[in-house]
Amino acid sequence: MPRAVPAVKQKDSLTRSFAVLADPTRRAILAQLATGEKTVNELAEPFDLSLPAISKHLKVLERAKFITRSRSAQRRPCRLCTEPLEEVDDWIDHYRRFWAESFDRLAEHLKEMQASSKQEKRHDRPRRRLRKS
Repeated sequence: MPRAVPAVKQKDSLTRSFAVLADPTRRAILAQLATGEKTVNELAEPFDLSLPAISKHLKVLERAKFITRSRSAQRRPCRLCTEPLEEVDDWIDHYRRFWAESFDRLAEHLKEMQASSKQEKRHDRPRRRLRKS
């Protein structure tokens, strides 16, 4: 169960998380790590960036606790940590629920308006008179 975080601390960590996620290279690195553990060279492969540039991005991700790095002989594999992403998701979920409920209410209101409009049209139609033969 997630620990309750004081509002100020949560805001600071959310600010840091959104700053980290604002960079498309870091988001792409996280997407790669979502498929499993990778080395720095494997992470750098799809980018037209130097290894030092990728390493800087990895340091930012590590400081923000989005990834962990371990040492295995000469390898330094990186792993995705989900806690910061879960925190962002929890924050976004509040607004997701708000909008989902708002759209549900709007849909219901539109259905009521359509039903009312159909009834009004039925009552507004001029009645045809039958001709006597």
